[in-house]
Amino acid sequence: MRFRKAKKADKYILQFFDGVAWQEAQPNSEEEKQFLHATGQDKIDLSDAKPFAPKSYRDFMLFEQHYINSATQYAKTNKPFAYKIANFYQKLTGKTHPKLKPSPLWYKQPIFYMGGHLNFYSSNENILKPDYADILDYELEIGFVLSKPLFNATAKQAEKAIGGYVVFNDFSARNVQMEEMQSGFGPQKSKHFANAISSEFVTKDEIQDIENLQGTITINGKIVSTVNSNSMQFSLGEALAHVSKFEHLYP
Repeated sequence: MRFRKAKKADKYILQFFDGVAWQEAQPNSEEEKQFLHATGQDKIDLSDAKPFAPKSYRDFMLFEQHYINSATQYAKTNKPFAYKIANFYQKLTGKTHPKLKPSPLWYKQPIFYMGGHLNFYSSNENILKPDYADILDYELEIGFVLSKPLFNATAKQAEKAIGGYVVFNDFSARNVQMEEMQSGFGPQKSKHFANAISSEFVTKDEIQDIENLQGTITINGKIVSTVNSNSMQFSLGEALAHVSKFEHLYP
């Protein structure tokens, strides 16, 4: 089922889509109970535009081409000579330069970082641009939420614990990100200032094939990119199972 938060007077209400139009979910209704179960909540925050407020947040890097595109753009902008060498290498060999590809560990296990879960925004909210972000980038991603706890889960168990999905925007200050990554501690101020999730949430049964989605990115009415969700290095279940190894995960 599709749900969303919508503004009504001075608060937000929960709505569900009945196949024709958006309807308000009444307190203690079956629709509200389904939403609470899927998002792992015990009550709805009517003051918050987000469908749920994350208690913790992990961001996976599951697409090789995404990493290559980001590294290439960084080199082009900040290290033009290195970019020329990588471009020449690709023309000569037909392959991506090794320096633009993920580390060997990425191919062996799901890679992720833990971000700032308190700095989340929703649809149509204003976000303050950091004064150090000379190159502010967006990332269209799939956001998913747990509906029940996990610990030492198998990929199948982890996949079944997913309650549903949102559209996720992982903002990035690219001009400081690479230097932070090279520190050995992962992204810091380049990522933690803001993330955004859609006000609309869909339960897991609404998505038949999570690895076969199409998306578009539109800025000021102009389509700037089209994307798809195929070619994941690891499934969402495998990624979650990896995180749950001797670590408790909660909705």
